[in-house]
Amino acid sequence: MNWILLIIAGLFEVAFAFCLGKAKETTGTEMIIWYAAFLLALSISMGLLIRATQTLPIGTAYAVWTGIGAVGTALIGILIFKEPVTFLRLFFLTTLIGSIIGLKAVSH
Repeated sequence: MNWILLIIAGLFEVAFAFCLGKAKETTGTEMIIWYAAFLLALSISMGLLIRATQTLPIGTAYAVWTGIGAVGTALIGILIFKEPVTFLRLFFLTTLIGSIIGLKAVSH
């Protein structure tokens, strides 16, 4: 169950990064709404990370959480914010995904 919470926490990390990107593109009230969404997603992500680390090793949990956030945020950047797609960028994202899966596989 805590692995599921950790994955959800990582997805909320992607959500708060997305909110930061959207806030950067807007002004006024819309910007404030995106920053409020950022704070909400950040709070949920951190709360779930705290719950997951009660039974999972902190080093593994944190690495998986940041890895999910890094991969997800990079993909959001490519798909939504039209950041450049290069072979090396995709290669290293793939190796990061492999590392996340590897950490899960060797954790007890």
